[in-house]
Amino acid sequence: MGVVVRNLQKVVPLRRARLRKDVNTLRHILGIQKFDLGVICVDNRRMQHINNIYRKKDEPTDVLSFLFHEGLRPGKMPCPLHRDELNLGDIFLGVEYVMKQCQEESIDLHAALTVVAAHGICHLLGYRHETEEEWSEQLRRTKVVVFCLKKDCISHEDQHTPAQCRKIMISQSAAADELKAISVSSSCVKNK
Repeated sequence: MGVVVRNLQKVVPLRRARLRKDVNTLRHILGIQKFDLGVICVDNRRMQHINNIYRKKDEPTDVLSFLFHEGLRPGKMPCPLHRDELNLGDIFLGVEYVMKQCQEESIDLHAALTVVAAHGICHLLGYRHETEEEWSEQLRRTKVVVFCLKKDCISHEDQHTPAQCRKIMISQSAAADELKAISVSSSCVKNK
């Protein structure tokens, strides 16, 4: 199955093929390409409804993650016993919410959606941000993953590990759009 992208909103024009490609790249960077993943794009109304049901917050947000494997510790891979357990879960992207943030900051929507998707996938892998320390680790992990999306870090023949990307990221500066998108993602999700 791989990645399934569903667009359940009509407010924002969306290029699903690009989003699917970017999410597949994220899966390779994180070493989780054998796991299935669902990405559901929704508008503010639906995101607010889901957020209210599951988090008791009556407001839209940028991303909600629903884990298949409960209780994962950050950085640990799920250990499925059967083929039907090769699933990470689903992430709901608040496309309309992210679009509003992008308009305010003059950021490319699809770059921002990729960052928000990376953040959601990190949640599926056990990363949380209930405390300031957890938030710092979640943000650091998201930055490393997004940096690995850069062309000079990922090529068809040469894929760097997250640790190698971290070293490259320190020695080079990341693209302005990616850093801006990380900032938008940070402001959107920190207060969750």
